[in-house]
Amino acid sequence: MAELQEVQITEEKPLLPGQMPEAAKTHSVETPYGSVTFTVYGTPKPKRPAILTYHDVGLNYKTCFQSLFQFGDMQEIIQNFVRVHVDAPGMEEGAPVFPSGYQYPSLDQLADMIPCILQYLNFSTIIGVGVGAGAYVLSRYALTHPDTVEGLVLINIDPNAKGWMDWAAHKLTGLTSSAPEMILGHLFSQEELSGNSELVQKYRNIVVHAPNLENIELYWNSYNNRRDLNLERRGDITLRCPVLLVVGDQAPHEDAVVECNSKLDPTQTSFLKIQLLGLQGPAWEQVG
Repeated sequence: MAELQEVQITEEKPLLPGQMPEAAKTHSVETPYGSVTFTVYGTPKPKRPAILTYHDVGLNYKTCFQSLFQFGDMQEIIQNFVRVHVDAPGMEEGAPVFPSGYQYPSLDQLADMIPCILQYLNFSTIIGVGVGAGAYVLSRYALTHPDTVEGLVLINIDPNAKGWMDWAAHKLTGLTSSAPEMILGHLFSQEELSGNSELVQKYRNIVVHAPNLENIELYWNSYNNRRDLNLERRGDITLRCPVLLVVGDQAPHEDAVVECNSKLDPTQTSFLKIQLLGLQGPAWEQVG
C-alpha cells in the first residue's frame, strides 16, 4: 500500500450561472451485438483525442455525466475536446423495452461495440471516462485496443469477477430485495441510503419508475456476470496508458478501487479519493 497515492478534495465548485446548453448530435450505429446510441458534443480538434464516456448501471449518459460537465472547471476541457457520450443499449432516453428472451450483450461485447463508434465518427484515439460498469467496459476496451486509448478516468471500478460468496450473497439478496433496490445499493453506500437524502430519493424515483426498467435489469445482470480483468502490475495484462482511479470515501467500491490500484503500473496510475461523496454518477450533484 506504500505506493498508493491518495488526494483528499473538499473544495466545492459552483455551476456556471445561466450556462447555455451545448448543441448535441445523437447517432446510432449497428454493431455485431446490436445497435448502440451515442451523443456527440463539440467539434473535433486536429491531433486531439475525443473524450468518450460510459455510464453506470441504472443511469444513462445524462444522469451520469451531465452535472459533471456543467462545472465551471470543466469549461476549458469542453472547449478543447469533442465529447462522445455512449448510452449502453436500451439505456438511451425513449428506448423501447427489449422483447422477452432478448440476449443482452456482455460487458466484453459492449466494449467491442466501441470500435464501431470510432469508425463511424472517424476518430482514432480517445480519453475514456467511465463510472462503475462503464469503467469496466472502457478498461476492457483499453486492454484489447491499447493503441487507441491515450488515458482513462475510472470512477468506482471493480475489475474483479464475482466470487462464489459474492454470487451467493447476490442471489440471497435478490430473494428479499427488488432489482431497483439492489441497483441503488450499487450506486450509493448503505450510509447514504440510510440517510435517504433528497439526492437518494431522486435517483430511487428514477430507477423504480424507469420506463425501461427491464432493460436496466439486463445491463445489471451483465455487470454481475462480468469476467475478471486479470490485471497484473508486472504482467502482460495491464492498462498501458495513464490512468486516474477515482473513488468516494463513502463509496461501496472503495476496496475494489484500491485493489485495482495495486495491480496497475504506479508510474502511470494516480489514485484520487473524493471526500464526503459516494461518487457514483448521481453524486456529482452533491457538489456545488
